[in-house]
Amino acid sequence: MAAPWRLGWEPWLLRCVLGFGGRRGPAVLKGAAGWSAGRGASRRWLHSTRRLQADPIKILMPSLSPTMEEGNIVKWLKKEGEAVSAGDALCEIETDKAVVTLDASDDGILARIVVEGGSKNVRLGSLIGLLVEEGQDWKRVEIPKDVGPPSPPSKPSVPHPSPEPQTSIPVKPEVTPGKLQFRLSPAARNILEKHTLDASQGTATGPRGIFTKEDALKLVHLKQLGKITESRPAPAPPAAPTVPLPAQAPAGPSYPRPMIPPMSIPGQPNVAGTFTEIPASNIRRVIAKRLTESKSTIPHAYTTVDCDLGAVLKARQNLIRDNIKVSVNDFIIKAAAVTLKQMPGVNVSWDGEGPKQLPFVDISVAVATDRGLITPVIKDAAAKGIQEIADSVKALSKKARDGKLLPEEYQGGSFSISNLGMFGIDEFTSVINPPQACILSVGRFRPVLKLAQDEEGNASLQQHQLIKVTMSSDSRAVDDELATRA
Repeated sequence: MAAPWRLGWEPWLLRCVLGFGGRRGPAVLKGAAGWSAGRGASRRWLHSTRRLQADPIKILMPSLSPTMEEGNIVKWLKKEGEAVSAGDALCEIETDKAVVTLDASDDGILARIVVEGGSKNVRLGSLIGLLVEEGQDWKRVEIPKDVGPPSPPSKPSVPHPSPEPQTSIPVKPEVTPGKLQFRLSPAARNILEKHTLDASQGTATGPRGIFTKEDALKLVHLKQLGKITESRPAPAPPAAPTVPLPAQAPAGPSYPRPMIPPMSIPGQPNVAGTFTEIPASNIRRVIAKRLTESKSTIPHAYTTVDCDLGAVLKARQNLIRDNIKVSVNDFIIKAAAVTLKQMPGVNVSWDGEGPKQLPFVDISVAVATDRGLITPVIKDAAAKGIQEIADSVKALSKKARDGKLLPEEYQGGSFSISNLGMFGIDEFTSVINPPQACILSVGRFRPVLKLAQDEEGNASLQQHQLIKVTMSSDSRAVDDELATRA
């Protein structure tokens, strides 16, 4: 009792403040103990609830190539509820270059597949799946509402022009039913007006239903023979009251002239004039876009020359005897790489502001696939031997046709080579693959007889194996004089 007296508190008042006293003490203490236990349970429940309600990890459509704007989900390699470790393949994505696997960056459980396999044209940044940590209830994960790609920055509002007042447009008289409508050439119109004739009295024989001058002269001849009469204009109808009408687009021509052929119906035989629409893959759409941009924005210059392959063919035969299989294209890749090493002014790229000399010599080799053309890159080709180049080309070409190229295997490159000689093409030109400045087009080699002199000065015909190559160069980065020396 000493402490309460020192503090100035009465014992009964202290018990009232503390909330217990007398016979109520044990019950209150029991309740306090029960509250303490409940608080511990509450902490455990709150902690468990927070773990269950933790925000899931969003799996977004990534950018797997510099030119990628959208991708296709080929298939998912994991199922909902399946455990995932960092580095595991989640799904296969078709980019504008190849089919690439998307790897998980965290451990956890695949809770939701938002975009199913087979979906096409999925924009970059779109939500495609959800991942939760281990121990969380993946079945309770809900798909957030903001599943679309990030919205572009808002543009400043532009004041809309005030609507124009409605104008009164006279109602045009309807065309007389049963009267054919023709497109008249200027000469035919003058002849018909001069002789008071109507084109409906004759037959249009011009292309796309045009009534030509010859058709009008036939009508004049028939009129002179008395076989047809003049076309008298019908009395003009009474003027109709003008009514305000909204502005409308000009009506199309009344004659039957389809602007495009009608589309075919799936499952039914094609009729005359129909076509079948072929769906374009991401690769082909991007190829079309990039080729159009390259051809319309890059000033292409072309230089063509014949090269003698006599020494190359002899060296190739010697390697084949040693069971080393290489192609003529492997020698061309090596020769181009060594030339770029000796002429760094050609080993450049254009970034929009000026040429940039590249410190590496990486050769892009065009490979035709079912999905389109792709250019895997031979890294540091100048430092590799012929056999190593041949092995790299074979491995990368197979991966390209199987759609298994990694992004680092087709991105970059300082110079491109496209060879159609194996298809019997003598000569062709290629479109530059930006930001590269040059691409070499290689045709087939062919035997040519040339007059040559031996050591004694005697002239004789000798057969030479020539190949024609054409280099397309960006005139902004490689001028004509430099291109001719390359």
